Amino acid sequence: PTPVAVYSPPPPRVASPPPPRHHTKPHYAPPRSPGRSHLNSTRSNGSGKNIEISRETATTIVAIAGLAMLSFIGATIWLVKKKRRRAEPPSALPTQQQPAPPPPPPNYIPSSAGSSLASDGFYLRSPGYPFMRSSTGSHGFPYSPADSGIGYSRMLFTPENLAGISNDFSDENLLGEGGFGCVYKGILPDGRPVAIKKLKIGNGQGEREFRAEVDTISRVHHRHLVSLVGYCVSEGQRMLVYDFVPNNTLYYHLHVNEVPLDWRTRVKIAAGAARGIAYLHEDCHPRIIHRDIKSSNILLDNNFEAQVSDFGLARLAADSNTHVTTRVMGTFGYLAPEYALSGKLTAKSDLYSFGVVLLELITGRKPVDSSQPLGDESLVEWARPFLSQAIEHRDFGDLPDPRMENKFEENEMYHMIGAAAACIRHSAVMRPRMGQVVRALDSLADSNLNNGLQPGRSEVFLEPRTEEIRLFQLREFGSRECSDELSQASWRSRRDL
Repeated sequence: PTPVAVYSPPPPRVASPPPPRHHTKPHYAPPRSPGRSHLNSTRSNGSGKNIEISRETATTIVAIAGLAMLSFIGATIWLVKKKRRRAEPPSALPTQQQPAPPPPPPNYIPSSAGSSLASDGFYLRSPGYPFMRSSTGSHGFPYSPADSGIGYSRMLFTPENLAGISNDFSDENLLGEGGFGCVYKGILPDGRPVAIKKLKIGNGQGEREFRAEVDTISRVHHRHLVSLVGYCVSEGQRMLVYDFVPNNTLYYHLHVNEVPLDWRTRVKIAAGAARGIAYLHEDCHPRIIHRDIKSSNILLDNNFEAQVSDFGLARLAADSNTHVTTRVMGTFGYLAPEYALSGKLTAKSDLYSFGVVLLELITGRKPVDSSQPLGDESLVEWARPFLSQAIEHRDFGDLPDPRMENKFEENEMYHMIGAAAACIRHSAVMRPRMGQVVRALDSLADSNLNNGLQPGRSEVFLEPRTEEIRLFQLREFGSRECSDELSQASWRSRRDL
């Protein structure tokens, strides 16, 4: 029989029993490999974030680079301008408008009108005041850009600056008036007192010439010379600013003050002033001739150390358009006789004027005194016979100041008289050099420091060893026995000129 296919249905699916609810451990299947669509989505999100980060970084870098470039450009411009300012001459510098100075400090005390003396003012050498070297000073005043190469900075003032610190140049602040102008007291904003000299300037004085002369004066620094603090130059105005000194002038202490100077102080003042003048003549390049040496231009500090003031002012006040000025340079009573003949002042003219100052210290008399009897008004002409008598016979007569009451050392007085006699010689050629006078006077001022001996008893006077003193004795008042030596000394003096 034919086999018959019998269809049998598939066995039924048996559902697996549910997992037990208890006592089963969790089963973690390994992560499936992401599909292509999932990978594409992830890459797309990461790329967007990277683009945002790159943009932020680029912006930051560009900003930093821009700031660096601006800083570099600014620094370059500043350096270029600084070099140009240094290269420009002082006269080519533009005048800048500066803000008005602050009012005087609360401790401002104007000087009384009664303090005005027959003096050109009271100044003191600046002890290197610590100014800052910048376009604006620590006191609010600008500095001259031309001062960058000078050891001591000078302050450049405006007329408004100086008017503000001097109470608008009031009469209460007037210290004195001299041949070169008026002097006023001022107070800087930091409380530092100064003396302001308003110069009388002719139309021929140009700004370039004034700045050149001020530059020369400002470079002079010496213990016995007053230093310049600052200056003002504007249209029609020229002013110089010095430190203020409270102890007045030699003129005041000799001819005004009722308390007389003792002999030791007089010798000290003479030696100090001589050192300052000798520095101008022999150590400055170019040499500076003072042109107006007098007792009112010798200023004294509280220790009675002498500082010579107003050197160089004769050139500042001269007319630059002419070689020979019609204005008299100097002060009557101090002028050398050759000035009347030539109209020219030299270093030997300064020696004559200093000799008159020595006579003031010795005698206590004024250079010209109209109250004296007829013929004795001039100190020099009155003193000449007494000088000759003192040199030849050591008889001082009426020469010493009676207010000293003969309290002086005879040897010191003798040598001081010899120095004065040599300085006021009629012939300029026969006058000594200032350096010789310094060495002679230094021996007097230092006499009480030698060997611990009493004043006037040192070896300086026990041995006639200084050539300067011998020349002083030979030159107008030498004895006949010394005539040959006088001729040789005269020849040496001419050779050294």
